[in-house]
Amino acid sequence: MSRAALVGEALVIDIQVVPRASRTAVGGMTGERLRVAVPAPPVDGAANAAVVEALAEAFAVPRRAVEIVRGQSGRRKTVRISGASAETLERLRRG
Repeated sequence: MSRAALVGEALVIDIQVVPRASRTAVGGMTGERLRVAVPAPPVDGAANAAVVEALAEAFAVPRRAVEIVRGQSGRRKTVRISGASAETLERLRRG
């Protein structure tokens, strides 16, 4: 299972980003990280913006509630999602 922690009102989770995917998809596991596929290339922050958008939609929170806290320039990231539920995370982990 991916490392996930409830910090105050936010979930902090590890993700694995797959840039230049054919479509946006959040779910399933890559190793111990939640998989987030986005069609955007990893250039000029485009993939990070797409990751924030995809996670906000998947967890039904506003984009401002999603923050990349570690790994801004890599595929392995840690994100903080305010107002996200652990139940949604478990559903996404199962794919």
